[in-house]
Amino acid sequence: MTTLYTMPGTCSLSPNIAVAWLDAPVEIEAMAYGDHKKDDYLAINPKGKVPAVKFDDGDVLTEASAILAWLGATHGKDGYARDTELGRKEAEALSYMTSEVHAAYGGHFGPQNLAETEDGQAEVKRKTYETLAGHYTRLNDVLRDNGGEWYLGRRSFADTFLYVLSRWIEQTPMTIDDYPALKDHRARMEADAGVQKALKRQNMDPIG
Repeated sequence: MTTLYTMPGTCSLSPNIAVAWLDAPVEIEAMAYGDHKKDDYLAINPKGKVPAVKFDDGDVLTEASAILAWLGATHGKDGYARDTELGRKEAEALSYMTSEVHAAYGGHFGPQNLAETEDGQAEVKRKTYETLAGHYTRLNDVLRDNGGEWYLGRRSFADTFLYVLSRWIEQTPMTIDDYPALKDHRARMEADAGVQKALKRQNMDPIG
């Protein structure tokens, strides 16, 4: 059985939701926090991060956007094909969310990796939240301009990662109230049966 490795609070929730939406034959392995640094998992993904997919033949695929692309190509139904306009826009949106917005959280999750002193780390955080505010404004505007229901105007895997980002904002001094389209999207996602299934499988609760 193909297995997707996940962990609470991480972006692995995104492909977990995609698996639920597609009803793909993928087993979900929900690890406890910290297990990603243990030898058993490092033998699967030496980067020590989730998500990762391990295939029956032992091959491993990492990185959320790559896993989502594989899910779409292998188990996708109408609307998930990459050779459509929606598919191209989805790939673009996921690249932005995973490479720019997610990366910007480095200053929040690990300011000590960017500055040694307390004052330096405080400055890193200040700049991080300034950068993130710009990203969230852009995400909110794109969602609003595309009708407000789905990020690209139709449901896509971009919505799974956007939901992750709309959850993470709660860990910062920022507030989702400043981004009404994102707030409504998050509530709509949490009413979705596939999202609820993925949260339960990953031992996570809705924001509410």
